[in-house]
Amino acid sequence: MTKLYGSVEAGGTKFVCAVGDENFQVVEKVQFPTTTPYETIEKTVAFFKRYEADLVGVAIGSFGPIDIDENSETYGYITKTPKPNWSNVDLVGLIAKDFKVPFYFTTDVNSSAFGEAMVRKGVDSLVYYTIGTGIGAGAIQRGEFIGGTGHTEAGHVYVAPHPHDIAHEFTGVCPFHKGCLEGMAAGPSLEARTGIRGELIEKNSDVWDVQAYYIAQAAVQATLLYRPQVIVFGGGVMAQEHMLRRVRDKFAALMNGYLPVPDLSDYIVTPAIAENGSATVGNFALAKKVSER
Repeated sequence: MTKLYGSVEAGGTKFVCAVGDENFQVVEKVQFPTTTPYETIEKTVAFFKRYEADLVGVAIGSFGPIDIDENSETYGYITKTPKPNWSNVDLVGLIAKDFKVPFYFTTDVNSSAFGEAMVRKGVDSLVYYTIGTGIGAGAIQRGEFIGGTGHTEAGHVYVAPHPHDIAHEFTGVCPFHKGCLEGMAAGPSLEARTGIRGELIEKNSDVWDVQAYYIAQAAVQATLLYRPQVIVFGGGVMAQEHMLRRVRDKFAALMNGYLPVPDLSDYIVTPAIAENGSATVGNFALAKKVSER
């Protein structure tokens, strides 16, 4: 029997669904916009139905907040999300009811962190941040996810404001918190400050240094809290090469030699898996893990 593993990367903008073989090689991958829950979940189920005979497990990495407590009445739900129409949606239940295989449920950034740790030789302690439309982070410690009754929400920690933002009384774009990391450094904050979409802003604009200041604070927090071997920054904002250099420079200044860390070119990096494939690889491995329980 051919064993196939399923991956759902449930993002606020798009869903990426894939099936992979026992070597975690992609057999097929599709993506479609995240519209209404009904329409999006229907497309997800239809994709996996074509592989149902060989499917042995599926992992879902979702935007959040989500309920990952298997003893909770709302396990598998997307909870209080700013994504319109998606609060209190039973994501796992609505997909899993059509299949007779086990499901693993976690955050999209946890899936990415797991995938990145898998492909980095000798790494079992890693933090992965997505810096895009929103900000989230997944942390791996000795091969296991950090989290207790729920997953971490590192995108909503408060950060020290940049002098530019103090002067302009900018408190971010997060609908829940004023001055949190996501509100100050996610992609929409660029347009909120400048009136220009991030991809159209010149590379020499001072706004990138403001952005890097907040992202570097995230790296400092990850270093102080988790002491990881590697910090990976993915997402659209970090896809620009100049941002990695800016973040490393700001990190060095903020850390000020307080703790020993690896060479920054090896410590603060972008994903090792190309084309935003970290979550897919991580989900294949998590699907295998749940299938073998």
